[in-house]
Amino acid sequence: MPIEFSSSPRPTLGVEVELELVDRETRELVSGAHEILTEIAQALPDGEPGKAKAELLQSTIEIITGICHTVREAKHDLAASLDDLRPYTDRDGLLLMCSGTHPFSDPATQVISPDPRYQRLVDEMQWPARQMQIFGIHVHVGVRSGEKAIAMVNALSAYIPHFLALSASSPYWMGHDTGLASCRSKVFEGLPTAGPPWQLTGWAQFERLMDTLIAARSISSIREVWWDIRPHPGFGTVELRICDGIPTLREIGVVAALGQCLVQRFDTLLDRGYSLPTPRAWLVRENKWRAARYGLDAAIVVDEAGTTVSLREAIAELVEDLMPVAMRLDCSEELHGAVDVMERGPSYIRQREVVAGGGSLRDVVDSLVEELRTDRPASR
Repeated sequence: MPIEFSSSPRPTLGVEVELELVDRETRELVSGAHEILTEIAQALPDGEPGKAKAELLQSTIEIITGICHTVREAKHDLAASLDDLRPYTDRDGLLLMCSGTHPFSDPATQVISPDPRYQRLVDEMQWPARQMQIFGIHVHVGVRSGEKAIAMVNALSAYIPHFLALSASSPYWMGHDTGLASCRSKVFEGLPTAGPPWQLTGWAQFERLMDTLIAARSISSIREVWWDIRPHPGFGTVELRICDGIPTLREIGVVAALGQCLVQRFDTLLDRGYSLPTPRAWLVRENKWRAARYGLDAAIVVDEAGTTVSLREAIAELVEDLMPVAMRLDCSEELHGAVDVMERGPSYIRQREVVAGGGSLRDVVDSLVEELRTDRPASR
């Protein structure tokens, strides 16, 4: 069955942020999303789409931007949604934070949202679905055709470690240090259609694959293909789903700028008649694992001879290479923020600093709450 791709004439941006609802007293994840979202929906004018929506767990609220042209616009949009949400959470004794995992809450205690889609997911997937106490950032970038989107998904998979290391914020799981920078990325891979994208030759092969998965009842719709990077036909975008939840809007702007710049660069290359490179599937998986395990301290594999380079150096070189594109897209400041993240350390480093300094995991939660509130990474 043909799948229509809603063309986006420019590399527009959309960003989705999964927020955690935390009890003010216990610092545990706590339900509350359904009641808050119901109130918000009732207060909206008829026909106006909301910018906050439910997710799998009732301890999660996702805020989404409209269609934005610049990273700065997307950050302002998200900030406005946070401002709109806080009166409800403050009233209910709830705190907001954004990280790949909650440091100590048990997934078994979480309540599933009352949406038939989520209930069916849990019924079908069972244990893996019940472990999905994880939170991420999704960046959509507009693309002009499905054919281009598939080529870009293939090429972008080489940059999974870059996005993952910059955003990694899930070192803790159920009260224990996992030893990983991003345990969220490994938990998510427990779902059968999650993980690195399948490498396809073009839009026609993508359509055939979706037909096969639906006919086999592996999925009921394209929305259940949760690749780290995927085409989104309805929005006309490439969607980057690899990032952990990120505690500050500044850092969210970094990964949004990186995604927008890479898509714009690939679009230009395709228009000039170049073919985009498709990395080997084994190399994509190996480098994703290295970033999930070691974060910015990973050494990623760059060829079939086993040559490795420092991920920090690879990110620094990429930022420098993309800076002319960023200047045209008016996001050079946000792109350069990747250097700031590497200098200060992403969230997984900052969370461990709290514990290394004698703090508890409750203190880690407090630090994450404060970072989102102030839009500033915790100082050393």
